[in-house]
Amino acid sequence: MLEIRPVCENCGKKLPNKSTEAMICTFECTFCEECVNDVLHNVCPNCGGGFEKRPIRPKEKLIKNPAKTEEYLKPVDLKKFEPLLLRNKNIKPHER
Repeated sequence: MLEIRPVCENCGKKLPNKSTEAMICTFECTFCEECVNDVLHNVCPNCGGGFEKRPIRPKEKLIKNPAKTEEYLKPVDLKKFEPLLLRNKNIKPHER
């Protein structure tokens, strides 16, 4: 079940279930669209994969399967991230 995490891991921007700015990797690392495009360049700092738009859970399904409320904030250490970024940013996610 998709967790629907409530904030961008990098900048802390609120990303409620209805947000169209939420992006996730295959492991559900969650970032806002701005961080994905301008900071991460579509490279997940945790796994090296790419990002896709996070789907929005229908309102009636939130009753039984609510979005997470715990905020996970882990700003990206750009110095540590640089080798992973340089290795992957020019390779399409499906070719990594």
